[in-house]
Order: sequence, then structure tokens, then C-alpha cells
Amino acid sequence: MSESVSATSSPAMPRKELTLRVIVLGLILSVVMGAANVYVGLRAGMTVSASIPAAVMAMLLFKMLFKNSSILEANQVQTCASAGESLAAGIIFTMPALVLIGFWDSFDFWSVTLIALTGGLLGILFMIPMRKVFILNNTDLAYPEGVACAAVLKAGDEASQEGEAGNLIYGGLIGGAVAIAAKLFHVLAGTLEAATTAGSRIFYFGGDLSPLLLAIGYIVRLNVAALIFIGGAISWVILIPLLGGAEQFAADPLDGAYTLWSTEVRYVGVGAMVLGGFASLFSVRQGLIAAISELQANLSGKLTSVVDTERDIPTWAILTLGTGCAVLLAIVNFGFTGGYGITLLSTVVMLVMGFFFTAVASYIVGLVGNSNSPVSGMTITAVLVAGGMLWLFNYSGMEAMVATLGVAAIVCCVAATSGDVCNDLKTGSMVGAAPFRQQIMQIAGVFVAALIMSPVLNLLNNNVEGGIGGRELSAPQASLFASLARGFSGETVLPWDMIAYGVLLGIGILLVDAWLKKRGGSFRAHLMPIAVGMYLPFGLATPILIGGIIAHYHSKHVPPSENERVLHRGVLFSSGVIAGEALMSVGLACLTALGLQSLDLGLPAGAVTSLSVVAAIAIVYAFYRLTKPIA
Repeated sequence: MSESVSATSSPAMPRKELTLRVIVLGLILSVVMGAANVYVGLRAGMTVSASIPAAVMAMLLFKMLFKNSSILEANQVQTCASAGESLAAGIIFTMPALVLIGFWDSFDFWSVTLIALTGGLLGILFMIPMRKVFILNNTDLAYPEGVACAAVLKAGDEASQEGEAGNLIYGGLIGGAVAIAAKLFHVLAGTLEAATTAGSRIFYFGGDLSPLLLAIGYIVRLNVAALIFIGGAISWVILIPLLGGAEQFAADPLDGAYTLWSTEVRYVGVGAMVLGGFASLFSVRQGLIAAISELQANLSGKLTSVVDTERDIPTWAILTLGTGCAVLLAIVNFGFTGGYGITLLSTVVMLVMGFFFTAVASYIVGLVGNSNSPVSGMTITAVLVAGGMLWLFNYSGMEAMVATLGVAAIVCCVAATSGDVCNDLKTGSMVGAAPFRQQIMQIAGVFVAALIMSPVLNLLNNNVEGGIGGRELSAPQASLFASLARGFSGETVLPWDMIAYGVLLGIGILLVDAWLKKRGGSFRAHLMPIAVGMYLPFGLATPILIGGIIAHYHSKHVPPSENERVLHRGVLFSSGVIAGEALMSVGLACLTALGLQSLDLGLPAGAVTSLSVVAAIAIVYAFYRLTKPIA
């Protein structure tokens, strides 16, 4: 609380906060970050926080164009921009499943838009009564990304911001150049991978040639990057060989490795993730109770603060918007299923689980940061609960699958958005922002970002080789949710033995993590990143680990409290890489839609492989050099 008081401007010296330039720039960046993260999420199975790069861009532009700009204006811009990123995560983890199960041929604009809008709004509205519980009155949560963003906002002057803008630009150029070389000219391979057989075993190893994945590893740091790699190694290096069956894939061991992973092995990760979701829910039970008490106090009129830095959107507005969202959800559900009973059931499940996972997401964001929040694990739990409820009420077939995925979509949007809101409100509390103005900007960001989700999804699905669900845009979460929905609806039989093994493995990992926590070491065995690594293609885990190693090497000689300062230059460069590669990939999809398929130079396969190896080494070296802290 002392942080926000010390940063708050006095009535005699008011600072601009919610201005026309803030609204315009914030809405533009919300659309840009949303479009970029649609690609990133479909490609890598995770999104990264947009707060820090958006804060730097805002401060740079405001310092260059407006001499009287304030830190509060830049904070409002990053608040709005991050709404697009968080909403993208909620949509791309779930909506593609409706195409994968054959319910849609393409992404329906109004359905996707309404789901994104209502899910995003509910994430904001559910989080508001929890603000004091998780941000002001909780000293156990560190909010690493929220604190880092506040530090960027506080420390920026004109000279340093220009240097930081250079880091973003260099990263964007490298990310964009690699995307052009691989996808337009086809002189680089997307993945360097190989598989072989020995007896009845298949052995695989590989790595994607993507600076974007290096950047993700750098941002999430070594602990999380190593856990993702460990999860991948469990699936691809241990379990696939143990399963055997190489005889039927003797002609193509690589295809055999992917087949065993997609049909059996990744369900071990599902079991571990389900356990992790319930464990997370249990860990925040006290916060849920406190949030309900806070909401009751608001409704009774006991909380009547009029101080800007303590005021939220009023309760009547929360209830009005929330009621509107519930009505829209019922309309969407009825459009999906055409039945009144299943519409009522699925709508109630959406709202109840959305509120519960708001608390879970807020707690985890405070613990490990927004980029590391296991939104997909929470959504898997929602899929299982929704599927089980529908099964108990004897719903099956396509209507059950669609209703289950509808619940998953809303819960995913709620969890992603509420975690982002919590992170941004922490940043705001440290720089003296008004919470209700940040909440207004979050709502505005959700409105504009929701409008571009369906067009970008259709663009990528129709113009990227293999579409969504193919090798480049594997959409691991959506593929997984589609499989779970088919299983619960009776369309297919889920490998319950593998899911059970995953639960047992998850129990073991939780015990190991409890032991590490008791010892007080810096390395933790968080269950969710390991489970995520198990159901991602292994090629993604390798560069993520390398990025984490580079970040660790740059910061190993400083105490943990100094990590954010030392790695700040690299985080900005990494953010530029992610934005550059993602936006260039979306741009290339636009060119394909306009008729420019590619400018393939026709290099022999051997030459492409050789160039790719050289490029991989060069990318890692360049990444190391350009993220190295300045002495």
C-alpha cells in the first residue's frame, strides 16, 4: 500500500492519465498485440506479456511528440495494449477446436467476437472485487512482471527510452527477416529434426529454427524454460521409445514419433495438467472467500472511497455489464446447440467456473508472472468438468462437443484476461494510477481486440501451409480440447490409462516441488510448465531452453533482486523479436490471401538444411550478443 501512496500525485499537482492520445495509441496497440499473439499462440502454444514493450513504445512516442506527457499516460497505454494479448490467448487456445471437430468450416465472425467480448469482459469484472484481496492486502505475491513494468515506467527518461526503442527495433528486424527467409523464399527450414529406430524403439530429437522461441525462453527465464524442456524430454526422449511400435513406422520414423505423441503420449501431460488445475484451485481457496466478502461489502455500500487511487468501477456497473454478458452467452450457447436445457446448463457452468478461475489466474500471475500463467491447464479442468456435467445429463454427440468447447472458450478468456488485469493493476498501484481508469482502458482494449480475432484466425487458417492444426500452426491446446470433447461426447475413446499415468506423474512432481520449496532453493518444479512441455512438439522446447540458458548466463553473477534490471535490455529485444516474427508471419499470410503464394528460390533440400544449421548457430550467437547487458 505504501508504494501506491508514495507514487500518487497530489491534488495540487494533477497528472494527465486518460487522454485522447492515450486512448488512440492504446487501442492501436491492442489490435497489433492481439494479432501478433494469435500467431504466437498457435505456433508456440503460449503467449507472452505485451505490457513492457507497450510501455516502452508509449513512453518513447509520448516523449518525442508530447513534452507534457506523464508516466500515468504510458501506464494506461500498456494496460489497453495488454488486453489484446490476453484475449488472443483465450481465443486461440479454444476456438480452433470448433474447426478441428468439423462444426465450422471457417471461423464465424459473430460467434468468435461475442465469445471474445463476453469472456474478456467477465475476466475484468470478476477481477475487480478481488483487487484488494490479491494486490493490496497480499504480501506473499511478488508480481514479477507487474513490478518489472512499473520499474520500466518509473526509470524511463528520453535518452534511455531511445536506446530501449532500438532494442525493440533490432529484435523486430531479426524476427521478421527469419520469417521472410523461411516462409517466403524457403531458404531456411522451419524445424531441424530427425528420428531413427533401434529394434522396436523410435528415437527423436529436434529443434525449431525460430528466434521467437528463443525470445520466449529468455522472457520466462531458465527455471520455467528448463521445466518445459523436461516435460518435452519425458514425452519425446523417454515415453515414445518406451511405447515401442517402431515396426509399423519403419518407412518414416519421424511420422511415427509424431503419431505416438499425438495419439497417446501427450495425454500423460493432460493428466498432469488436470491435477495441476485442481491443485491451483485448492491453493487459492482463501482468496476466493475473501473476494466474495469484498463483493458483498461493495454491494452493501460499506466501501465508499472516492480517492482515485482506491476507486474501482462501481458495483452497479459491474452487475449491469455482467448481466449483459450472461444474456449474450446464453444467446451464443443456444445458437451452438439449439436446446434450452443444454443452454442453461452450459451458461451456468461458464459463469461459475469463470469466477473460480479468475481467483486461480490472479494468484498464479502474482506468483510466477503473466507469461507463465497456466491458462491452458485451467481450461482443461473446465473441459473435464463441463464434459462430465453434460455426460451426467445425457447430452452427447455434436451438441455436447460444441457446448463443452463453448465453456472452455469462456473460461479460457476469463482466466487469461483476469490474470492480465491483475498484473496491470499491480503496475498501476506502484505508479499511482487510478484503478477505475485502468479498468475502463481494459474494457476498451477488449472491445477492439475482439473484433479482429475471427479475421486473423481465418487469414492464418486459409493462407498458412497446413492451416491451423498443421505443422507450423499446430495449435496444441485447441487440438487437445477437440480430442477431449470428442471423448466426452462419445465420438472417440480417450486413452484413460495415459491420463491416469499423468495424474500419478503429477503427484510425484508436486511432491518434488514441495521438497524443493522446503529446502528453500531458487529452482522449483512447478507442475504446469512440465505438463505444457509434455504436450508441445519437442522442437519448440529446445530453443525455449536455449533462450532460458542465455538469460541465466547474463544474470548469474547478480542477486535475484537485480535480475530485472540486468535482463531488461534482453527482455525488450526479445519482445521485438516476438512482435517482428509474429507480425511478419501474419503479413505474409495476407500476401498469400492476395495471391502471392511464395517466392521459392528452389534450393536443393541439402542446401536448405546446411543453410538452416548455419542460420541456427548465427541466430543463437546474435541473440546472445544483442541481449548482453551493457556494463
